Amino acid sequence: MVNRLALITAAILALSPAAAQNPSDYPNKPVKIIVTVPAGGGVDSVTRIFAEQLQQKLGQPFVLDNRGGAGGNVAAEAVFVAPPDGYTLMASQPAPITSNVALYKKLNFDPSKFEPVAVMTKFPNVLLVRNDFPARTAQEFMAYVKANSGKLNFASQGVGTTSHLTAELFMTLTGIKMTHVPYRGTGPALNDIVAGHVDLIFMELSSAYKLHDSGKARILAVATDHRVSMLKDIPTMSEVGVPNFISDTWNAISAPPRTPAPIVTKLNQTINDAIKQDDMKKRFAELHLEPVGGSPADMRKLVEEETRRWGDVIRKAGIQPE
Repeated sequence: MVNRLALITAAILALSPAAAQNPSDYPNKPVKIIVTVPAGGGVDSVTRIFAEQLQQKLGQPFVLDNRGGAGGNVAAEAVFVAPPDGYTLMASQPAPITSNVALYKKLNFDPSKFEPVAVMTKFPNVLLVRNDFPARTAQEFMAYVKANSGKLNFASQGVGTTSHLTAELFMTLTGIKMTHVPYRGTGPALNDIVAGHVDLIFMELSSAYKLHDSGKARILAVATDHRVSMLKDIPTMSEVGVPNFISDTWNAISAPPRTPAPIVTKLNQTINDAIKQDDMKKRFAELHLEPVGGSPADMRKLVEEETRRWGDVIRKAGIQPE
């Protein structure tokens, strides 16, 4: 009888996620990274850099599958129900694992159940306006939007994204009203900024700088507590009368719930090793990105803090769940 119970127990353990994949053999086939934004966005660009490194270091293809939509929820749902074996991962902006729980009445996944792998990079957000926007400086911008409250519109990368919530934070702190125009990702939003179809966007420096440097749009202010070295002449929002206006964004890799810890650890260590390489440091500097890395526990703490932080912004702004 005892032997029979032992055999049954061994069979059950053999079917468990932890036993189904030997971490020393992982990965032994291609890994899919489902990206929460369309191709061309900030998360997509950063993930491609890290996918190259993961492939080089672990010897298997890491293939991107872009599934933008619903603030990242479409991709998150797919990853949430994927087998927890390390062969399906998610690359996302903060929204699907932080703020979306306060923005949607129902999610078909529990953001808190994802296994954190690592934060890839982070970057400050900036105020970017269309090239023919009437205000030429941050001071002029503040005067103009106050005089035209309710008449301007702002783009975002989607409902609940950091670009959306940063604009909501701005309106809450200033009392200025603007109309939200959500897009499905960074690329479409920036296309309409360049075309002059929307007035402004609060977005990450790395993508905004390319347009600023090429004269296709203009950065007027940064959403940091100090000026950015590469934009020494650009003031912070606090300097032009919006105190406590701080906003940055980041992108991270998550795994499905119950993904074995040894696999998560292996991925995390590989990402951290990649960050330390001199050629990667140079690449990050060129793209105006700050590499992060750290442990899965560090990422979990950040996710919990950001969930509370942006949840407060959503409540104060009176945003109703969809």
